[in-house]
Amino acid sequence: MSTLNDLNQKMTKYRWVICSLLFFSTTINYMDRNVISFLKEYFCSPAGFGWTNSQFSYVTAFFTAAYAGVTVFSGMIIDKIGSKLGLALSLILWSISGIGNAFVGTSVSVHVIIRSIFGVGEAGNFPASIKTVTEWFPKKERALATGIFNSGSNIGAMISALFVPWCLIHFGDASGWKMAYILTGAIGLVWLIFWFLLYDSPKKLKEKGKVNAEEFAYIHSDDVELTPEQRKAEAEGKKEKVAWSKLLRYPQTWSFFFGKFMTDGIWWFLLFWLPDYLKKQFGMTTQEVMWPTFIVFGIAIIGSVFGGSVPMFFMSKGWNVYKARMTAMLLIAFFPILLLLTQFFGDKAVFGSYSMYLATSVICIAGAAHQAWSANIFTTVSDMFPKKAIASVTGIGGLAGGIGGVLVQLLAGFITDLYASKPETAYMIMFTVCAFAYIIAWAIMKLLVPKYKLITDL
Repeated sequence: MSTLNDLNQKMTKYRWVICSLLFFSTTINYMDRNVISFLKEYFCSPAGFGWTNSQFSYVTAFFTAAYAGVTVFSGMIIDKIGSKLGLALSLILWSISGIGNAFVGTSVSVHVIIRSIFGVGEAGNFPASIKTVTEWFPKKERALATGIFNSGSNIGAMISALFVPWCLIHFGDASGWKMAYILTGAIGLVWLIFWFLLYDSPKKLKEKGKVNAEEFAYIHSDDVELTPEQRKAEAEGKKEKVAWSKLLRYPQTWSFFFGKFMTDGIWWFLLFWLPDYLKKQFGMTTQEVMWPTFIVFGIAIIGSVFGGSVPMFFMSKGWNVYKARMTAMLLIAFFPILLLLTQFFGDKAVFGSYSMYLATSVICIAGAAHQAWSANIFTTVSDMFPKKAIASVTGIGGLAGGIGGVLVQLLAGFITDLYASKPETAYMIMFTVCAFAYIIAWAIMKLLVPKYKLITDL
């Protein structure tokens, strides 16, 4: 124990600087992404664009499809060119296209095009971030680091929940939606300055004196599980490309694929449709939905960080990394089932003025559970794949999650139009779909990969 304490006292902590950079990029990513959810009422009103719910769902679905389709390619590209350049190019594209969204008028088709380009840019954030965590953290810290940077998705959504309605109120609807896109898009370009100043590989920053020998050794402490060739390649920071045909042969890849396919769409649903639910279920105004949505995404931060620490508890008991991870994910998967109670608690005839608070509390639990799940499912990739394949496998999972997200967006648009006169029924159907997604996903993942097996033949 004293040796470990001595090591902790001696080594630098620069890996947490890197984690903070990823946290801010993810915050910007989700802030920009979530702007549109607070513009739905204006876009779908006769005084605004006059869109239907289905037309709004086309815009979000095409964004999701572009995001998903490009995530696979972005993962491969980032594995080839590295995280530093890959994440920077990604952010530049999504920031510029986000700003451009303010100048496209009212046409659904044009919004679909610009939002799709925006999705192409945003697709690089998570493959680059997961790859960076893998390069900078040992396995036992990766879920925590992922949970911390992934909590930026909640912070970004919280900022949108307050900032976008403020823009609509302060500038007026006709100008406010444009200002929301312009101002949120511009922030990402500021982040680039810090990224280029502070980020590099562990090896290069060790040479510059930012990382000492103790921290460098700690970062690479899992390399004992690798072959000599893999250890040499990863210590030197070599950028290699792994063919999809190889990755798709492994059940570990398909486990991640189906885990993301089943659950990513649930978060997309909360991001894009929660304000609409609050307005239709409880008759709230744009200004009134600010704080409930802010609280939902704020509570989700707890899930993101706490979820990453749960497997560390089991690992401290001597469990192998996969058993600890999957046990934590099983426990987490039960919490979204509470969504079945959302409309029960949301019944104003039964609970009166408390109904909104009770229904929102249930959604808070589900949102926190999703983020806890997300912190762990991302880390299953780095638990089993070598670093050179991380971004590619993460990209494949992103494709799967995006496909699931598209289906959920289109289903939400179809159901809310079908039950336009009974929105409480429409959202009961959607919450039921969301409730069982995680436990089904866990079962599929466990079936595909029943036991831990590190991939060493790539």
